[in-house]
Amino acid sequence: MSSPLSSVPRAARMRTAPFIMVLLGALLVAIAGAIGIGGATVAALAGLQRDGDFLTTSTERFDYDSYALTSTRVEVNEVDGLEDLPAGVATLRLRATAAQPGQAVFIGVARQDDVDTYLSSVNHTELVDLQTTPFRALYRDVPGSGVPGPPAEQDFWATSASGTETQEITIDVRSGNWAFVVMNADGSRSGAVELQAAFRSTLFAPIGVALLLTAALLLLVGIPLVLVGASGLGSGLDPSLSRGRHGRVMSAGERHRPDSGDAARDTLPHPTRLTGHLQPRLSRWLWLVKWLLALPHAVILVLLWVACWIVTIAAGVVILFTGRYPATLFPFTVGVLRWTWRVQFYTSVLGTDEYPPFTLAPVDTYPADFHVPHPARLHRGLVLVKGWLLALPHLLIVAVLTGAWSWTVAPGNDPGEVVRTSGPSLLAVLALVAGFALLFTARYPRPLFDFVLGISRWTYRVLAYVLLLRDEYPPFRMDQGSEEPDLQPRGPDRPGLVDAGRPSPVDRDI
Repeated sequence: MSSPLSSVPRAARMRTAPFIMVLLGALLVAIAGAIGIGGATVAALAGLQRDGDFLTTSTERFDYDSYALTSTRVEVNEVDGLEDLPAGVATLRLRATAAQPGQAVFIGVARQDDVDTYLSSVNHTELVDLQTTPFRALYRDVPGSGVPGPPAEQDFWATSASGTETQEITIDVRSGNWAFVVMNADGSRSGAVELQAAFRSTLFAPIGVALLLTAALLLLVGIPLVLVGASGLGSGLDPSLSRGRHGRVMSAGERHRPDSGDAARDTLPHPTRLTGHLQPRLSRWLWLVKWLLALPHAVILVLLWVACWIVTIAAGVVILFTGRYPATLFPFTVGVLRWTWRVQFYTSVLGTDEYPPFTLAPVDTYPADFHVPHPARLHRGLVLVKGWLLALPHLLIVAVLTGAWSWTVAPGNDPGEVVRTSGPSLLAVLALVAGFALLFTARYPRPLFDFVLGISRWTYRVLAYVLLLRDEYPPFRMDQGSEEPDLQPRGPDRPGLVDAGRPSPVDRDI
């Protein structure tokens, strides 16, 4: 069986070195993003505990019908051979208030072995897990028939406090296995207590700074790798250029567009060209495993999209000052969209059983393709608003058509609890319908296919606009069918055809 790469025509293959540079750079940027988010979070925590303040949890009520409420085992490992961390490096604080007025409460922390010995034959409740939103405590009842002695009289506590008012204990983190214990101060059975935990560390600031510096270093390496690699790939890709009249270079996408005045421009097809041809005979069952077969593509596309956004930001800066999208970067961005569309056509549109090629370049033999002609100039001011503000109506529509849905079904049984549900996107539902049609009838309903192509065509027009490839605003129109619609005025001599030698006024070179 031949590999997918062996089916790619020689002219469509990419340069290996720039491709590796792009993937490596995108991986470094992705890692830098994760580290940067962690560093920013840790730095924010350091800012929240200025002047020695603790990071505190909310105060919650805990009820137990036994002699003691204990935490699960808290294990602290040694750090670089140090039995104990320096004082103040990591500090825990626990505050407890009896839920019943006048009731004396005891809180303490001790080695796990000492707590186990103290409560070995005593019925007690172990706190197993906590759910924060909404709050819920999960307990485990440990049976026993003994009666514990008064907790304050025991001498194994590392620190403890008892009394009728709010009690507080503070302890520096030390290596070993520890347990927190809450009881009635007189050792009696059953209790209810309101607890608040807090934490403070002097390591937040240096750790946050170190993480942010590491992220910055990775970005300084990763971004140039992406831009140099993308430029190398773009210069090596065939941008579908051909010679027009008088030696003028004219793109393939432009050849499909007529020369017309401003009054007729609204009737022109959109410059993006998304095509998808339904394969006549499709496998009944292959669609069930296409998502698995396409996993190598998914991994590569994740990195390519990281690189694509980096290229878009860099191109936006260039457009802002020059009004031009860098010629060597433009084919790369279009190539990422093209690769994505081929994989989507294979896995979710289910329009072909032919495995997508591993290339950014056009492949004439593959039934799905995507083209965008390179514009001669772009509006410099629009680059600041078109990708998010002007595109917002389209983004909302595309989200409805392609995004998963989620909503709150009903309130839960506990106060503050809600039940949420989610479901597949409209495209996923249509793909499932098409899959079952193939499974039982070996036919893909043509109207369904055309409708899916219409949604995809709308989506990719919006993507081309958001990624700054074109200035033409996407039409609020779902053009269905395998090919782009021929919306231009028909000539008297050759109805439906366009003079390929006449340039579009939008793309006229300077």
